Amino acid sequence: MRTLKHLFQQNREWAAGIKAQDPEFFSKLAEQQSPQYLWIGCSDSRVPANQIVGLRPGEIFVHRNVANLVVHTDLNCLSVVQYAVEVLKVKHVIVCGHYGCGGVQAALADTKLGLIDNWLRVIKDLRVKHQNILAHGEERTRLNILCELNVIEQVKSLCNTTILRTAWDLGRELSVHGWIYNIEDGLLQDLGVCVTNPDEIEATYLQAISRKRV
Repeated sequence: MRTLKHLFQQNREWAAGIKAQDPEFFSKLAEQQSPQYLWIGCSDSRVPANQIVGLRPGEIFVHRNVANLVVHTDLNCLSVVQYAVEVLKVKHVIVCGHYGCGGVQAALADTKLGLIDNWLRVIKDLRVKHQNILAHGEERTRLNILCELNVIEQVKSLCNTTILRTAWDLGRELSVHGWIYNIEDGLLQDLGVCVTNPDEIEATYLQAISRKRV
């Protein structure tokens, strides 16, 4: 099956359904994109950004990678962030993880998966950094706590990029939010880590970490 005909059929049905609701939707969408939000999330196929927050195409700019990491040497992620902040002028950047994340689970259990182990090194270091928090409790609880800690750490990492720092230095109105998604019930949770200027980074980070206990 070289052409995946069923996906093309589903695409035509989807496009027809959208046109039935709004005949000018695609013509207006083609003219420009002006999202207010950048979503940095996990590549997990069960975590589709638009659908989770009930937004339509064109309303949210999206970057996804395994375990929703913001690594300062990842030019893919940084290029997305720069374009979103400097060109699209988004006002909100959301770092969203999810409970039961396979990447976080592999890092917690120190599972050997091959090449991706290099990518997950960030979370393995995070596991060691917060070993006092993760020392007790059932495996599932520890996994969920590490998923939350990962989001908090990535918010801090994002806020410390030259892109965000420059935007704030220029007086841009820009907020960074840390959320987590529960696949089992479809609900988002705000982790209480929101940064709106560089002076808030460290205090917000420490406060969020202090709330994490198994």
